[in-house]
Amino acid sequence: MTDPHSTPEPAPEHGEGHARPATLDTVEAVVRAQLSKALGGRRGMLEAAAPTLLFTLMFLTTKELRLALAVSVAAAVALLVVRLVQRSTVQFVVNALVGIGIGWFFVTLSARNGGDANDQALAYFLPGILYNAAYTAVLSLTCLVRWPLVGFMVGSVTGDPTAWHKDRQVVRLCTQLTWLLVLPCLLRVVVQAPLWLGGHSGTLDADTAVAALGVLKIAMGWPLQLLALAGMVWLLSRNRTPVAA
Repeated sequence: MTDPHSTPEPAPEHGEGHARPATLDTVEAVVRAQLSKALGGRRGMLEAAAPTLLFTLMFLTTKELRLALAVSVAAAVALLVVRLVQRSTVQFVVNALVGIGIGWFFVTLSARNGGDANDQALAYFLPGILYNAAYTAVLSLTCLVRWPLVGFMVGSVTGDPTAWHKDRQVVRLCTQLTWLLVLPCLLRVVVQAPLWLGGHSGTLDADTAVAALGVLKIAMGWPLQLLALAGMVWLLSRNRTPVAA
Protein backbone atom coordinates (compact mmCIF):
# COMPACT_ATOMS: atom_id res chain seq x y z
CA MET A 1 0.00 0.00 0.00
CA THR A 2 1.11 3.53 -0.59
CA ASP A 3 1.44 6.14 2.10
CA PRO A 4 -1.49 8.58 1.69
CA HIS A 5 0.69 11.38 3.00
CA SER A 6 3.52 10.79 0.51
CA THR A 7 3.89 12.74 -2.70
CA PRO A 8 3.33 10.47 -5.70
CA GLU A 9 5.86 10.41 -8.52
CA PRO A 10 4.49 12.28 -11.56
CA ALA A 11 3.58 9.80 -14.24
CA PRO A 12 4.01 10.56 -17.96
CA GLU A 13 0.77 11.79 -19.43
CA HIS A 14 -0.44 12.03 -22.97
CA GLY A 15 -1.21 15.64 -22.27
CA GLU A 16 2.50 16.40 -22.18
CA GLY A 17 2.34 16.43 -25.95
CA HIS A 18 0.96 19.96 -25.67
CA ALA A 19 4.40 21.21 -24.72
CA ARG A 20 6.48 18.97 -26.96
CA PRO A 21 5.64 16.41 -29.67
CA ALA A 22 6.86 12.95 -28.68
CA THR A 23 9.12 12.70 -31.72
CA LEU A 24 11.05 15.85 -30.76
CA ASP A 25 13.03 14.21 -27.99
CA THR A 26 16.41 15.76 -28.75
CA VAL A 27 17.66 19.32 -29.12
CA GLU A 28 18.78 18.47 -32.64
CA ALA A 29 15.28 17.32 -33.67
CA VAL A 30 13.73 20.45 -32.16
CA VAL A 31 16.09 22.78 -34.02
CA ARG A 32 15.61 20.96 -37.33
CA ALA A 33 11.82 21.19 -36.98
CA GLN A 34 11.90 24.87 -36.01
CA LEU A 35 14.27 25.81 -38.84
CA SER A 36 12.12 23.97 -41.37
CA LYS A 37 9.07 25.84 -40.13
CA ALA A 38 10.88 29.20 -40.21
CA LEU A 39 12.13 28.77 -43.78
CA GLY A 40 8.87 27.56 -45.26
CA GLY A 41 10.49 24.99 -47.52
CA ARG A 42 11.33 25.57 -51.17
CA ARG A 43 8.14 27.50 -51.80
CA GLY A 44 8.76 29.91 -48.94
CA MET A 45 12.30 30.53 -50.19
CA LEU A 46 11.04 31.20 -53.73
CA GLU A 47 8.36 33.60 -52.51
CA ALA A 48 10.93 35.54 -50.50
CA ALA A 49 13.45 35.75 -53.38
CA ALA A 50 11.22 36.30 -56.43
CA PRO A 51 10.31 40.00 -55.85
CA THR A 52 13.96 40.99 -55.34
CA LEU A 53 15.02 39.05 -58.42
CA LEU A 54 12.37 40.77 -60.54
CA PHE A 55 13.27 44.21 -59.19
CA THR A 56 16.94 43.74 -59.99
CA LEU A 57 16.35 42.38 -63.48
CA MET A 58 13.81 45.07 -64.36
CA PHE A 59 15.96 47.95 -63.14
CA LEU A 60 19.13 46.70 -64.81
CA THR A 61 17.37 46.23 -68.15
CA THR A 62 15.09 49.31 -68.17
CA LYS A 63 16.64 51.78 -65.70
CA GLU A 64 13.05 52.57 -64.71
CA LEU A 65 13.03 52.42 -60.91
CA ARG A 66 9.28 52.90 -60.46
CA LEU A 67 8.56 50.20 -63.01
CA ALA A 68 10.95 47.80 -61.28
CA LEU A 69 9.29 48.44 -57.93
CA ALA A 70 5.81 48.07 -59.42
CA VAL A 71 6.68 44.73 -61.03
CA SER A 72 8.17 43.37 -57.82
CA VAL A 73 5.07 44.43 -55.86
CA ALA A 74 2.78 42.92 -58.49
CA ALA A 75 4.64 39.61 -58.28
CA ALA A 76 4.38 39.56 -54.48
CA VAL A 77 0.66 40.38 -54.60
CA ALA A 78 0.08 37.62 -57.15
CA LEU A 79 1.85 35.13 -54.88
CA LEU A 80 -0.23 36.40 -51.98
CA VAL A 81 -3.49 35.84 -53.88
CA VAL A 82 -2.46 32.27 -54.70
CA ARG A 83 -1.76 31.61 -51.03
CA LEU A 84 -5.12 33.07 -50.02
CA VAL A 85 -6.98 30.99 -52.60
CA GLN A 86 -5.20 27.86 -51.36
CA ARG A 87 -5.84 28.91 -47.74
CA SER A 88 -2.20 28.33 -46.84
CA THR A 89 0.18 30.48 -44.81
CA VAL A 90 0.93 33.92 -46.24
CA GLN A 91 3.86 34.57 -43.90
CA PHE A 92 6.63 34.46 -46.48
CA VAL A 93 4.79 36.53 -49.09
CA VAL A 94 3.97 39.13 -46.44
CA ASN A 95 7.64 39.18 -45.43
CA ALA A 96 8.55 39.94 -49.05
CA LEU A 97 5.95 42.72 -49.24
CA VAL A 98 7.25 44.26 -46.02
CA GLY A 99 10.78 44.19 -47.43
CA ILE A 100 9.63 45.90 -50.62
CA GLY A 101 7.70 48.47 -48.61
CA ILE A 102 10.75 49.35 -46.52
CA GLY A 103 12.87 49.58 -49.67
CA TRP A 104 10.28 51.84 -51.29
CA PHE A 105 10.35 54.10 -48.23
CA PHE A 106 14.11 54.50 -48.52
CA VAL A 107 13.76 55.18 -52.25
CA THR A 108 11.20 57.90 -51.50
CA LEU A 109 13.53 59.50 -48.97
CA SER A 110 16.33 59.51 -51.54
CA ALA A 111 14.07 61.10 -54.15
CA ARG A 112 12.99 63.83 -51.72
CA ASN A 113 16.63 64.61 -51.07
CA GLY A 114 17.26 65.09 -54.78
CA GLY A 115 18.80 61.70 -55.57
CA ASP A 116 18.81 60.53 -59.18
CA ALA A 117 17.67 57.09 -60.37
CA ASN A 118 20.94 55.43 -59.37
CA ASP A 119 20.90 57.06 -55.93
CA GLN A 120 17.36 55.81 -55.44
CA ALA A 121 18.30 52.33 -56.61
CA LEU A 122 21.16 52.30 -54.13
CA ALA A 123 18.72 53.41 -51.44
CA TYR A 124 16.59 50.35 -52.19
CA PHE A 125 19.47 48.07 -51.18
CA LEU A 126 20.39 49.98 -48.00
CA PRO A 127 17.72 48.44 -45.68
CA GLY A 128 19.00 44.95 -46.44
CA ILE A 129 22.55 45.91 -45.50
CA LEU A 130 21.37 47.60 -42.31
CA TYR A 131 19.18 44.61 -41.42
CA ASN A 132 22.07 42.18 -41.83
CA ALA A 133 24.35 44.42 -39.77
CA ALA A 134 21.78 44.59 -36.96
CA TYR A 135 21.10 40.86 -37.15
CA THR A 136 24.83 40.15 -36.95
CA ALA A 137 25.24 42.41 -33.92
CA VAL A 138 22.23 41.03 -32.02
CA LEU A 139 22.92 37.35 -32.66
CA SER A 140 26.62 37.78 -31.87
CA LEU A 141 25.69 39.46 -28.60
CA THR A 142 23.41 36.55 -27.63
CA CYS A 143 26.36 34.18 -28.15
CA LEU A 144 28.83 36.35 -26.27
CA VAL A 145 26.57 36.59 -23.21
CA ARG A 146 25.92 32.82 -23.40
CA TRP A 147 22.22 33.13 -24.19
CA PRO A 148 22.28 32.08 -27.88
CA LEU A 149 19.14 32.75 -29.89
CA VAL A 150 18.74 29.14 -31.03
CA GLY A 151 18.34 28.16 -27.39
CA PHE A 152 15.01 29.96 -27.30
CA MET A 153 13.83 27.73 -30.19
CA VAL A 154 14.39 24.82 -27.84
CA GLY A 155 12.62 26.65 -25.03
CA SER A 156 9.59 27.36 -27.22
CA VAL A 157 9.06 23.61 -27.63
CA THR A 158 9.76 22.46 -24.06
CA GLY A 159 7.35 25.00 -22.63
CA ASP A 160 10.02 26.66 -20.48
CA PRO A 161 11.86 29.38 -22.43
CA THR A 162 14.97 29.36 -20.20
CA ALA A 163 15.31 25.81 -18.78
CA TRP A 164 17.71 24.83 -21.58
CA HIS A 165 20.27 27.30 -20.23
CA LYS A 166 20.92 25.07 -17.21
CA ASP A 167 22.54 22.43 -19.44
CA ARG A 168 26.04 23.39 -20.59
CA GLN A 169 25.94 20.88 -23.44
CA VAL A 170 22.76 22.44 -24.82
CA VAL A 171 24.16 25.96 -24.42
CA ARG A 172 27.31 24.96 -26.30
CA LEU A 173 25.35 23.36 -29.15
CA CYS A 174 22.94 26.30 -29.45
CA THR A 175 25.86 28.74 -29.44
CA GLN A 176 27.53 26.91 -32.33
CA LEU A 177 24.26 26.88 -34.28
CA THR A 178 23.67 30.58 -33.66
CA TRP A 179 27.17 31.46 -34.92
CA LEU A 180 26.32 29.59 -38.11
CA LEU A 181 23.25 31.82 -38.48
CA VAL A 182 25.44 34.89 -37.97
CA LEU A 183 27.94 33.97 -40.68
CA PRO A 184 25.79 34.65 -43.80
CA CYS A 185 24.66 38.03 -42.43
CA LEU A 186 28.22 39.04 -41.60
CA LEU A 187 29.47 38.07 -45.06
CA ARG A 188 26.70 40.09 -46.73
CA VAL A 189 27.66 43.19 -44.77
CA VAL A 190 31.39 42.74 -45.41
CA VAL A 191 30.88 42.34 -49.17
CA GLN A 192 27.91 44.59 -49.91
CA ALA A 193 28.52 47.57 -47.62
CA PRO A 194 31.74 48.68 -49.39
CA LEU A 195 29.96 48.50 -52.76
CA TRP A 196 27.07 50.60 -51.48
CA LEU A 197 29.42 53.15 -49.93
CA GLY A 198 31.49 53.28 -53.11
CA GLY A 199 28.45 53.86 -55.31
CA HIS A 200 27.01 56.42 -52.93
CA SER A 201 30.25 58.39 -52.58
CA GLY A 202 31.13 58.29 -56.28
CA THR A 203 34.35 56.33 -55.90
CA LEU A 204 32.61 53.51 -57.77
CA ASP A 205 30.40 53.90 -60.83
CA ALA A 206 26.80 53.94 -59.60
CA ASP A 207 25.56 51.65 -62.38
CA THR A 208 28.25 49.14 -61.53
CA ALA A 209 27.44 49.34 -57.82
CA VAL A 210 23.70 48.81 -58.42
CA ALA A 211 24.32 45.89 -60.78
CA ALA A 212 26.76 44.27 -58.35
CA LEU A 213 24.43 44.75 -55.39
CA GLY A 214 21.53 43.28 -57.32
CA VAL A 215 23.50 40.19 -58.30
CA LEU A 216 25.00 39.79 -54.83
CA LYS A 217 21.65 40.23 -53.08
CA ILE A 218 20.43 37.16 -54.95
CA ALA A 219 23.68 35.17 -54.89
CA MET A 220 24.27 35.87 -51.20
CA GLY A 221 20.64 35.41 -50.26
CA TRP A 222 19.19 31.91 -50.08
CA PRO A 223 22.27 30.16 -51.58
CA LEU A 224 24.44 31.47 -48.75
CA GLN A 225 21.72 30.78 -46.19
CA LEU A 226 21.39 27.21 -47.44
CA LEU A 227 25.15 26.68 -47.07
CA ALA A 228 24.91 27.84 -43.46
CA LEU A 229 21.93 25.55 -42.90
CA ALA A 230 23.86 22.65 -44.42
CA GLY A 231 26.54 23.31 -41.82
CA MET A 232 23.87 23.32 -39.13
CA VAL A 233 22.42 20.02 -40.39
CA TRP A 234 25.90 18.49 -40.32
CA LEU A 235 26.44 19.72 -36.78
CA LEU A 236 23.04 18.48 -35.68
CA SER A 237 23.66 15.04 -37.19
CA ARG A 238 26.69 14.53 -34.95
CA ASN A 239 24.86 14.75 -31.65
CA ARG A 240 21.78 13.60 -29.77
CA THR A 241 21.26 16.00 -26.89
CA PRO A 242 18.15 15.09 -24.82
CA VAL A 243 15.54 17.79 -24.42
CA ALA A 244 14.81 18.47 -20.78
CA ALA A 245 11.17 19.43 -20.19
